[in-house]
Amino acid sequence: MRIISKKVMVDYWTKIPAAKSELEAWLAEAKTAVGATPADVKAKYGNASILKGGRVVFNICGNKHRLVVWINYDYHTIYIRFLGTHDEYNETNAQDV
Repeated sequence: MRIISKKVMVDYWTKIPAAKSELEAWLAEAKTAVGATPADVKAKYGNASILKGGRVVFNICGNKHRLVVWINYDYHTIYIRFLGTHDEYNETNAQDV
């Protein structure tokens, strides 16, 4: 998978170093995902929330942080739409970011 906006993650873990190792692990796994479908994502990440329109919410660091992505399954591309604390996530609408 191709990942768009990795800089968002780098900026975030620079600000919050405790999230760095889990975000790097997520990036490594996401890059190697091949032929993914929403069912594949849910099977691999049981705590992920599959939303309509290709949006997926991942829990990072035991749900302290939330990562919202839009996955274009046909083009094998992941777009990072939001990365923040759980409280910041609660103030957003994952379908609109």
